[in-house]
Amino acid sequence: MLEIAGLTKTFATTAGPIVAVQDVNVRVDAGEFACILGHSGCGKSTVLSIIAGLLRATHGRVFIDGAEADGPGVDRAVVFQAPCLLPWLTVRENVALAVTQASPELTRAERRAQVDRCLELVGVADAAGQLPRELSLGTQQCVSLARALSVDPRLLLLDEPFSMLDSLTRFELQDMLLQVWEQNRTVVVMVTHDVDEALYLADRLILMTDGPSARVGETLPVPFPRPRERMAVLEHPQYYALHRRVIDFLENHARQSTPAMCPA
Repeated sequence: MLEIAGLTKTFATTAGPIVAVQDVNVRVDAGEFACILGHSGCGKSTVLSIIAGLLRATHGRVFIDGAEADGPGVDRAVVFQAPCLLPWLTVRENVALAVTQASPELTRAERRAQVDRCLELVGVADAAGQLPRELSLGTQQCVSLARALSVDPRLLLLDEPFSMLDSLTRFELQDMLLQVWEQNRTVVVMVTHDVDEALYLADRLILMTDGPSARVGETLPVPFPRPRERMAVLEHPQYYALHRRVIDFLENHARQSTPAMCPA
């Protein structure tokens, strides 16, 4: 479904060019949930932005279903760390804007049905008429997810979407995300620095070395059966060994990061 081939990104700085990521090669199969893990400054979000078409690679290419993706497209939807909702539009209007842009051929009734379906899917249908400022941060992020899902993307890109939330809300939204994903099995690539989150959500972990010139250092399959429940994952006999392996990689095999010079 998704193939990243020889991806390299160089940024110009006052101190000279900095190679953020170098020769990144990744394949994510249809129906797979993949998490990119690494320290701040390792180029995780740079890779995600290139997949989304928001940044151009210096070298290398991105393919979706065998076709090169060299710019933004409605086949990919992004949920960022902050909700990024338009503050003057209601929840329904924020999601409807995406549906209108992606599917202008739909009638007004069809667009409304698509919006309501997605709001119901993420559990925020009762907030449809409210403005973003009237909602908690967690509810705003649910709306962001509904907006992303409303365009029926082939690829859902998540850039640390729960990192600004308190622990309880983060756990609730992780559970919600899994429930939604189980229904459609859209390919997901999620950036996170939270090892427990990645192990709970993902089918496969993509571990990045520290930047600059960050690379894929290791990929690990996650063996926990689906559908998942948090306690069952924590009690799985391989959980702590896999957790320890990821921590060992981050501690022992990654170089000293330089977040001020290397974009996250």
